[in-house]
Amino acid sequence: MQKAQAEETELVKLLVAGDRPAFERIYRKHNAALIRVGMGIVGSRATAEEVAQDTWIAVLKNIAGFEGRSSLAGWIFSILINKARSRATREGRFVSFEDEGEDDNLAAAFDGRGRWKDLPDLWEELTPERILAGRSVMDHVTTAIETLPAAQRSVIILRAQQGLEAEEVCKILGISEANMRVLLHRARLAVRAALDGLM
Repeated sequence: MQKAQAEETELVKLLVAGDRPAFERIYRKHNAALIRVGMGIVGSRATAEEVAQDTWIAVLKNIAGFEGRSSLAGWIFSILINKARSRATREGRFVSFEDEGEDDNLAAAFDGRGRWKDLPDLWEELTPERILAGRSVMDHVTTAIETLPAAQRSVIILRAQQGLEAEEVCKILGISEANMRVLLHRARLAVRAALDGLM
């Protein structure tokens, strides 16, 4: 944990100094996810790309003021969420990240720590054919995530793919931890159903 914080502190210093390779590294790491989260809020890829570009401009303008109260990724995604929500509001769209209540099917699919009770059939056997088909499977996973409602899409990208802490995801999206867990589980169930459909 301390090593990661030290690396992030060094990265921020490089960004403040205008180091192009540092910016390119963080851009490559997060840009695709920024666009995917943004699409769920603004409704189109083109607009999401504009919002992501505006986010990067804001990051570069304001990096010297980054205080480290969240992770750098969390800060970047907070900027994106705010910009995407503002854009969606201007265009007459409203996206809520709140979700109603618990889902009775969640307990059936996951253990108490958010792991599958039974792995999807697709993941049970690792054969050479499945390894070769891995890229196709990842394409299906990406497609399944892109069809999720905005709240589920944002939570699964931020929490499961970007690896942000639960508390940080909740802060970025303005939701409770219980709500975040429900959204994440529903997103995982939808992705699992999509993968099971491939079989």
